[in-house]
Amino acid sequence: MKLICIGRNYAKHIEELDNERPEHPVVFLKPDSSILLSKHPFVIPPFSNDVHHEVEVLVKIKKIGKHIDEKFAATYYDEIGLGIDFTARDLQAQLKEKGLPWEKAKGFDGAAVIGAKWLPVSDFESVDDISFRLESNGEVVQQGSTREMLWKIDALISYVSQYFTLKIGDVIFTGTPAGVARVQENDKLKGFIGDTEMFSINVK
Repeated sequence: MKLICIGRNYAKHIEELDNERPEHPVVFLKPDSSILLSKHPFVIPPFSNDVHHEVEVLVKIKKIGKHIDEKFAATYYDEIGLGIDFTARDLQAQLKEKGLPWEKAKGFDGAAVIGAKWLPVSDFESVDDISFRLESNGEVVQQGSTREMLWKIDALISYVSQYFTLKIGDVIFTGTPAGVARVQENDKLKGFIGDTEMFSINVK
């Protein structure tokens, strides 16, 4: 099982972090050990003082594929989920400054939230118009729609499959909208697609 993550896929998020807009999707991986275990809290790691939440729409791959044509990409998934790509922003900044990989800032234990609930694609008129949000302590802190993506879901699947063979159960994190911010102890984070609660976690 691979966790394939897409960075810089929402223009306003690129702006808020003062990043350069990429010519192609930014792709990185998280190990399966980074998945936050069901019903466990997210524990802020001791090596960071600035862990950010990044809520993202998820796609679960249902069959093996390589060099997938975009027009066939929709046949490789039938479920949509929601999760969080936790990022140790201070550590990431140090690594980026030195031109080093981001794994320590993105792939640490518990850094990947995958909501237990998955919604069938048939629930949506279009996967390119899915509204989602993250609430922290009852207040909306991030919200977006897949229509705002620079690269839509099918385009991402096609692109990623040029480099990595997609296997059954692989999960693609499709990028985060603006509003990323530091999490603090005792925060309660809830993620929604439309009005459907997809996950709820506590921060310790």
